[in-house]
Amino acid sequence: MMVGVANYDDALWALNQGAGGIFIGSFTDPALLVEPGRDIAALHRAVGRPFQVAIDAEGGRVSRHPGLVGQLPSARVMAQTMSPQQVEAAAYDLGAKLRSLGITVDFAPVADIDGGPAGRVIGDRSFSPDPVTAGIYAAAFSRGLAAAGVTPVVKHFPGHGRAAGDSHTGQVFTPPAKELADVDLVAFTEPLRVAATGAMIGHMTVPGLGDDGVPATFNPAVYQLLRGGAYRGGAPFDGVIYTDDLSGMKAISDTTPLPEAVLRSLTAGADVALWISTRGLVEAIDHVDRAVAEGRYSEQALNRAAARVAAQRR
Repeated sequence: MMVGVANYDDALWALNQGAGGIFIGSFTDPALLVEPGRDIAALHRAVGRPFQVAIDAEGGRVSRHPGLVGQLPSARVMAQTMSPQQVEAAAYDLGAKLRSLGITVDFAPVADIDGGPAGRVIGDRSFSPDPVTAGIYAAAFSRGLAAAGVTPVVKHFPGHGRAAGDSHTGQVFTPPAKELADVDLVAFTEPLRVAATGAMIGHMTVPGLGDDGVPATFNPAVYQLLRGGAYRGGAPFDGVIYTDDLSGMKAISDTTPLPEAVLRSLTAGADVALWISTRGLVEAIDHVDRAVAEGRYSEQALNRAAARVAAQRR
């Protein structure tokens, strides 16, 4: 489980409960990244075990603490003004800065395609409406981060760019599964081949894939599609799979209490359940523990997920 934290004390509490990682959001006190004795290095000393430290640093309007980590243009502007090689170099510089602050995971790049207005939920966060171009640039961004020692997390599988709606505010539907496989998923093929890459599942509902009406986060067929690579140009994927935020996005929170959302995502196939505060952490841990004890979430699946996360840590 990975939770958003407010400050050093909040992070230390969460990690002492057993959280596997912390998320640095815009709401996080920046002192956690820079104050000696109360920074990420101090957390590692206090906790005494590995854990992940993640951030959203895409560039453009999705940038956290740009005064500390730097600011890149939006994906759309990068693709319009820079070569893939230049994007890779810029992502390397970003990754080096993140790593110097103790951040090990970046929830970027966005591989979604989109041709709509810049301010839409994906909009200018997308490199291109063309899936091949989007994939080339997303792969370059991933290579840069990985070379700097930061795990890139490609999002939002299986494709949010052409979905109707915004998962922050309600349920979202993608084009039918066959159309998604022929178009949107093509953009994920190259970035998901980059070594040491993770993937994030979005909260979209995909008509014709698995259980109709179920968000991808809870849909085993989506995880099977990602793991098997059974789409145009796809390849099997054995990296870490993260959920999108389970607590602050109404596509999930309007219908499913947090502990159950955590359990449903893990049993569907996620390796890491993510939400943006420490609220509900103890309840989620207890809920998952009970599910394992009762056989509703297999211990073997839990151990496989833990092993993937452990292998990803640097």
